[in-house]
Amino acid sequence: MSFKELMNKRYTTKKYDNSKKISEEKIEDLKEILRLSPSSINSQPWRFTFVSDEETKKELSEVSWLNTSKVLESDTVVVFSRINDISLFEKQIEKGLPEGAVNYYKEFIKPKSETEIKAWFDRQVYLALGVFLSACAEMGIDSTPMEGIEPENYDKILNQKDYATIVAVAIGYRDEEDFNQPSKKAKSRIEANEVVKAI
Repeated sequence: MSFKELMNKRYTTKKYDNSKKISEEKIEDLKEILRLSPSSINSQPWRFTFVSDEETKKELSEVSWLNTSKVLESDTVVVFSRINDISLFEKQIEKGLPEGAVNYYKEFIKPKSETEIKAWFDRQVYLALGVFLSACAEMGIDSTPMEGIEPENYDKILNQKDYATIVAVAIGYRDEEDFNQPSKKAKSRIEANEVVKAI
């Protein structure tokens, strides 16, 4: 199946069949795919937490607004977080990045406000999110990206201090009765000529 066909078939899953489990091999592959995700200057200001423990999922579900059932029914919830301590990030890049990349950060990113720097971190996390959703589609795994969560409460449950939750993704296998799948509900997208330009 072509990548275009995969994108046409993937959708935001609303109901999972929690009797179907993702193999450990596929979970490990997804972890490695996230590790390999691209980021500006290879900055990697992130952490990805895979939560399959039922008790932890239950706690997360209670601070997930309208996403409660997806968190509970999914096989695993993957929490995408950005580094929250700028000094820790700077130590990380000084240790791991070439001089040119570090200098780019110092000249173009570091002079910005703390809010702007963290927004730049957030954008790197969203690059990884796009890779992850595409990888899930290619592997036949259904997914639900969720911004409708309480990030600070996620951090408390996960005992995160140096990282801050940005978005989470429930993954697993759809319930065959899920009303949102493309075979039951047509995919809705703006026409290509309205969102894509060629010059």
